[in-house]
Amino acid sequence: MRDILVLLPQERDLKAIRAAGLEERYRVRFAGSDLDQLETFDPEAFLDECERIPADAVIGTKDQSALLAALLAERRGLPGPSPQALVRLQHKPTSRSIQQLAAPEATPRFAVLDGRPPLDVPFFVKPVVGRLSQNVFRIDDERELLELHEIDRYTHRYAEIAALAGADPEHAHGFLVEELLTGEEVTLEGYVFDGEVTTIGVTDSLKYPGTLSFEAFVYPSALPPGRLEELSEVASRVLPRLGFEGGFFNMELFVPEEGPAQIIEVNGRIASQFAPLVQAVHGRSTYDALFELALGEDPGWRPDPPAGVGVSYCLRVFEDGLVEAVPDPEPDLEVLVRPGLYLSEQGVNDAQSYRLAIFYGVGPTREEAIAACRERAQALRFRLAPVPVR
Repeated sequence: MRDILVLLPQERDLKAIRAAGLEERYRVRFAGSDLDQLETFDPEAFLDECERIPADAVIGTKDQSALLAALLAERRGLPGPSPQALVRLQHKPTSRSIQQLAAPEATPRFAVLDGRPPLDVPFFVKPVVGRLSQNVFRIDDERELLELHEIDRYTHRYAEIAALAGADPEHAHGFLVEELLTGEEVTLEGYVFDGEVTTIGVTDSLKYPGTLSFEAFVYPSALPPGRLEELSEVASRVLPRLGFEGGFFNMELFVPEEGPAQIIEVNGRIASQFAPLVQAVHGRSTYDALFELALGEDPGWRPDPPAGVGVSYCLRVFEDGLVEAVPDPEPDLEVLVRPGLYLSEQGVNDAQSYRLAIFYGVGPTREEAIAACRERAQALRFRLAPVPVR
């Protein structure tokens, strides 16, 4: 049995690895714990410790752990994407500039925010290095830019890790401005092996009405075949141009009714939240393919026609509150908050809402799967107390 080293695993990783039966085929070793739960972290010391752990392959499933995995794999001569390629993907201005060369028709107008906005309002603004829609805003008035602030702990920690890959730590700071995009929002997931880009599938994103907050992710996409082929073709041009090889990626895009799809961002990691959906619909986990790829082998992904529709549902609220009680544990329920703290003091949230939980559902049709998830969401018993008026 070969050794697979998983860096800084999140609870979702543990569940997905068990659900795929991978511990029966590999010696799966874990190093550290989810970075979101750590107040302090020394990346250099962590990598030094990991050099002593047996490993034939090393993976990470979040942006920072994926970069650390690439650094460790490079040190130990193991397969995987280069750290420099991951930095190119994760630094949005750099990634955008390369996307513009590879797929100009799919790259929206953008610029780094430096003084006066380079685009006319309205536009979107986001950190040059960020995650999960944190600090992503639609700007309708330039005065709103005064309220921008970085995700301090995340940004500084990323700068320390990226510096180990030769990046300038200062490049992790700042904001990107991009033109307002419209259309259906989707995520294409795939991998690159031996220079060839393979598409796993495309997942649709549903938002709470009138907001930018994601309600559910639905797999497979309802886009017509021609549009799906367009997205795969864009990915086949962009990922090689970014120098990305030997790893999983996911590409987020807007697909308008007319005209070419527009890239939102490209992430050099597995879309871990979608793994249960792919496994339910195709019978094979993306973690299975990720492990093979990390060993330097071709996963040979050939998905069968989908058997039903999978949904990853995110229960949110749009007002802060004190968490007094949460539901009892369930196998496929990720409770993202804990009692005794305000919602604003915990979790990874966007600019408009607070996440309470994520869970999964499968149904014979798209409509039935979504309806079942909404019904379950209403039944989950979170007890929240309002914030006192001051």
